[in-house]
Amino acid sequence: MASRNDVATSPGTGAADQADARIEISGLTKRFLTPAGEVFTALDGVSFTVEPGQFCAVVGPTGCGKSTTLSMVSGLDRPSEGSVRVGGREVEGITDGVSFMFQTDALLPWKTVLGNVLMGPVFRRVPKQQAQASARDWLRRVGLAGFEDRYPHQLSGGMRKRVAMAAALINEPRILIMDEPFGALDVQTKAIMSTELLSLWEQIRPSVIFITHDLDEAVALADRVVVMTSGPGSVKAVFDIDLPRPRGSVQEIRFQPRFIELQHQIWDTLREEVERAYALTAGGAA
Repeated sequence: MASRNDVATSPGTGAADQADARIEISGLTKRFLTPAGEVFTALDGVSFTVEPGQFCAVVGPTGCGKSTTLSMVSGLDRPSEGSVRVGGREVEGITDGVSFMFQTDALLPWKTVLGNVLMGPVFRRVPKQQAQASARDWLRRVGLAGFEDRYPHQLSGGMRKRVAMAAALINEPRILIMDEPFGALDVQTKAIMSTELLSLWEQIRPSVIFITHDLDEAVALADRVVVMTSGPGSVKAVFDIDLPRPRGSVQEIRFQPRFIELQHQIWDTLREEVERAYALTAGGAA
């Protein structure tokens, strides 16, 4: 994967008005030119809405355009057709008040844990003393008090993800975009990190779009799960997750009868798309 930063935060205003955190994706289509000069359609008419303060998970087979969708919500890319509106305004550049947490673990290796978390406030010109106090507070919230002077290579994978979450949340973004942030972690650490994410999200309630290949993770975390088709990606179904909040331990949620029922319903819809994508890939490999 390309060497993208694990966290990129655009300048925001802190805790924004709830109305500014509504995400409307309408008829989103994205086409690319292949090296051979052919037109490749990655997304075709994607439409869904994330309400203010809602946690939305997006699932679908590899190559269905999930990450491409995130790029256009954040303003890192532009659609070929359709639109993305945030807070009622069409996205035409980098979206203010957004934190983006990527799958790759790429904290700046020459900066300490504290230095990495401080980057957002520094870019926003927060006074040094205030910024350091805030960074230390967020490191405490993610369980890393006492590790401020360590460097990324001195931390475990799970600890680096905690640093990434602190860096993403320190500006109290109105929108949090997460592209498979826990995909590289082992099952046990992923469950712990998911539970911690829910607890932190409850504190500031940004609107979240969370990309994952893990259906259990999607159901455990989200208020709404969007299922995408195999490429070109479009929305096949949207499921509202009526598990009560606060949800507590993600590991325990998975044993609840309603969780199991929802997981089966979504998998029945997703299975066909995964099998279709796998067949296409296997055919190409053959």
